Order: sequence, then C-alpha cells, then structure tokens
Amino acid sequence: MNATGRLRALGQSLWLDNITRTILDDGTLARYIGEFSVTGLTSNPTIFDEAIGKGAAYDAGIEEKAARGLAGEALFTELALEDLRRAADLFRPVWDATDGRDGYVSMEVSPLLASDTQGTIDAALRICRDADRPNLFVKIPGTPEGVPAIEAAIFAGVPVNVTLLFSRNQYLAAAEAYLRGIERRLEGKLDPRIASVASVFVSRWDRAVVDKAPKDLQNKLGIAVGEQTYLAYRTLLASPRWLALSAAGASPQRLLWASTGTKDPAAPDTLYVEALAAPDTINTLPEKTLLAFADHGSLKGSLAADGGESGVVLARFAAAGIDVDALGTTLQRDGAAAFVKSWDDLLAKIASKGALLARAAAVAL
Repeated sequence: MNATGRLRALGQSLWLDNITRTILDDGTLARYIGEFSVTGLTSNPTIFDEAIGKGAAYDAGIEEKAARGLAGEALFTELALEDLRRAADLFRPVWDATDGRDGYVSMEVSPLLASDTQGTIDAALRICRDADRPNLFVKIPGTPEGVPAIEAAIFAGVPVNVTLLFSRNQYLAAAEAYLRGIERRLEGKLDPRIASVASVFVSRWDRAVVDKAPKDLQNKLGIAVGEQTYLAYRTLLASPRWLALSAAGASPQRLLWASTGTKDPAAPDTLYVEALAAPDTINTLPEKTLLAFADHGSLKGSLAADGGESGVVLARFAAAGIDVDALGTTLQRDGAAAFVKSWDDLLAKIASKGALLARAAAVAL
C-alpha cells in the first residue's frame, strides 16, 4: 500500500486543493483518484485566477459566454461550475459509497461578501441551486460576519465548507453555527443530515512568525494550533450535545486541514501531511504536496486526541512574545483580504481575455 493509501486506511480523506479544466480534460484528476486515493477537491478565487490565467483552456468558454452577454461574476460562476460539476461527477461514486460523508467539491461565495451576512446567505443558496450536484460544498468564510450565514445556510439545507479558520476559537465558532443550524432543522422537523467541513489553515501560521520565533520553534506553531484544534474537535464529538444530534441522524462536521503545503524550503515538503494524520479528518493538498507525499511520504502515527504537546509549545511561543490569539485574528483578516485581491485579479483577467478574444474574432471576420 502506498503512502496515500495508508492515510486513507487510517481514516483521513485526501482532497486536492486545485482544479483546472486541463486536469479534467487530460485525465489527471481521474488518475489521482485511482492512484492516490483522492476523494474530493477544493477551489478558491486564487486557484481559479491561476488556472484561467495560464494557457487557453478557458478561452472558448469565456468567448462563448461573453457572446451571450455574460460578464464579471456571472461569467466566472458559469465557468467555475462547469468544472466543478465535472469534478463532482467523478467523485460521485465516493459520495454514494460513503452515504454523503465524502466525495465533495467546493465553490466559494464571492469574497466581496465576507462582511455581508445576508448577501452571503443569498449567494450560498444560488450557488447550491445552480450547481445542481448533491456533492458540492459552498465555501463560506468563518469570519464573525460569516458565522450567522453558516448557521442560516445549514438550516436551509446547503452543504457548507467553512473556510478561513485559523484558530481553535474560530473553529469552535464555526462548529457552534453548524450545531445551531442542525438543531433548528430538527425543531422544524427537517432532515438533520446536512454535510459540512470546517477548514483550518495551517502553514500560514509558520510563515507569519518566521522572523519572530526562536530557531528551535520554526515550523511548529501551525502544527501546535492544529493539535489544539483537533482536541477541541474530538471533545465536541464526545459531548452530550453532539451525541444527541448524532442519535437523531445528524452527520458530524468534519475537520479539514487546509494550507498544508510547506512554505519553508528548508523544511520537509511533507511536513504538515505527516504531522496532521488523524482519523475522521480531511487534508486538502496542493498538487505538488500530494505528489511529494505519494512519492516519499511516511505515516508516523496519528495526532493525539488529547492535544499532545500543543500546550507546551504554545506556552513557549507566548513566552517569546507571540500573541497567538491576536495573530489568529490577523491571519483571518489578511486571508479574507488576499481572496478579495485574487477575486479582483480574476475578474480583471476574464474581462481582458474576453476583450482580446472579441477583437481577434472581429479581425478574423
């Protein structure tokens, strides 16, 4: 059994943190499913910005949609959903075999809505309807403004991937929103089986403190925060509140590790994959990291359900003058801003390509 297969056997799902029309067209995604046990994927504005900007894979789609009068967000949404429906269909056998627990793709609401609760709810419902796939998550940021939208979307029956979580407390706020949404469905005599994942970003912690942490603490903060969050996750799943919901038929909101590509060139390229191996979780991997782990990764055990050494490590960061709680807030705010920039770049790129293709078509006539 290869390394990715061993993670799968441990109980951790491996998702690809990437989607392009090219990997759909040339069979790469299908190969990853078959060879590397990949059972889902995620997307975000940065991923689509890079995919559309490279090569001509999306040119025909942009040209056709622009000719129909589409532009901006509407044009992008159609492009993205075309890809995501195809990917969702590839993962549908997994979704069926796991009774809706695995086999998902994700589409993010516009990052411009990060501070607009009602706008986020409306966008989530629209994406879910237009996608027309049961195994598509709508990504909603776990910002303070996003938390009520998460609850409302779950109550409305929308599968939600909560994104931009960095700390234990941010995870718990997202989990609380999920629980409230499910409880409201039960009160309304609705089916409580609404899938959700909570995506905790890891490597950005270490990049943020690279010039501030003592040398022996380099590349340890993200893992410590992950261990602390995993403890909170296991504690929640053992709580009377969750056990009551589970008995009523609800499915657990799974913990997902995001941003698990190593940023430090001096660190092992499989660092976060190996450190965050744990049952009942998901690791969404950049393509480069997936290939590296498949090639030379190893499974060294599972995360400790009691938080391991995270308390000691976090205390050392505090002693070094690093306010982890404040940094988590900053990382979430900066992450939301980065997605807005990628979104703006993406729409500008689509507009530029559309204009260029229109001019070329006019010349050809």
